[in-house]
Amino acid sequence: MTEPTYKTLTIATRESPLAMWQAEFVRDRLIERWPDLQVELLGMTTKGDQILDSPLAKVGGKGLFVKELEVALLDGRADIAVHSTKDMPALLPDGLELFICGPRAEPRDALVLPSSEPTLPSRALPIQGTCIDQLPLGAIVGTSSLRRLSQLKHARPDLDCRDLRGNVNTRLAKLDDGQYDAIVLAAAGLQRLGFASRISGLFPVELMLPAVAQGALSIEYRGNDPATQAKFACLQDRSTTLCVLAERALNRHLQGGCQVPIAAFAQLSSSHLTLEGRVGSVDGKRLLSASGITGINVGGDDLSDQIELADALGVSVAEQLVAAGASELLAEARE
Repeated sequence: MTEPTYKTLTIATRESPLAMWQAEFVRDRLIERWPDLQVELLGMTTKGDQILDSPLAKVGGKGLFVKELEVALLDGRADIAVHSTKDMPALLPDGLELFICGPRAEPRDALVLPSSEPTLPSRALPIQGTCIDQLPLGAIVGTSSLRRLSQLKHARPDLDCRDLRGNVNTRLAKLDDGQYDAIVLAAAGLQRLGFASRISGLFPVELMLPAVAQGALSIEYRGNDPATQAKFACLQDRSTTLCVLAERALNRHLQGGCQVPIAAFAQLSSSHLTLEGRVGSVDGKRLLSASGITGINVGGDDLSDQIELADALGVSVAEQLVAAGASELLAEARE
């Protein structure tokens, strides 16, 4: 690939520790590929960072974490924005596109106990005898996600699940201060910030299906800017791209977002792409599940053809969920 002719690139990012880690990670990988490239970070505070006293589902969802960054892209202050892909709405503003970076980090959720509690011996636990089975009756568990809430209440109806906002450091501080008996966070965020030792147990996907695109980073960019696209093309990972696009297709077809309890997880082998999706009620009493599989020749098919197959798989699994009653549960959650 011919190196782009201009040498400076500006990355828009939130200013939280995790967002800055993600932007710096992308910056460093770009500089490895283009040693003469100068990369600047444009730190921004979003509405999602400012509104901390209300559940996300009530104030507009995770899209609140990206709007200011998208404005910076559209008005030319930034060339790209780096996101945790699970924060990205299903639909982007006109003129902007999304590039999935790889490889994907750990996609599962983690249970975190107070620092005074001993770390459970097993990090990857089977359904029976999982970390939540060891929580006391009526334990207070913190989470800001309706997806996690639905699956937690389905597995343990006795749990007292309470809203938890703030960056990773803030959430851990609230846990250690005694406000919660345990909290649930994305394992990838803990690992990226050097808090892997705080993971008391990883939820198996059979018990807690991850959020759409959890563990994957993405770059948002202007679609009419091929010179910038040429810079980050080196960050593509085919497996991550196909899995995440299948999950996002399911979410898009269900018109999902963080306001509703939708989960999806895709996995790619040498010949097949599989996808499981779930939609639950907020109280956990109903949890719908559907899955699908499509053949993909990873070594031979054109990527654009594979993307079409991944998208079709996402739509197919979403339609199964709709047929099972997902629309009713999603409407109830939005109310």
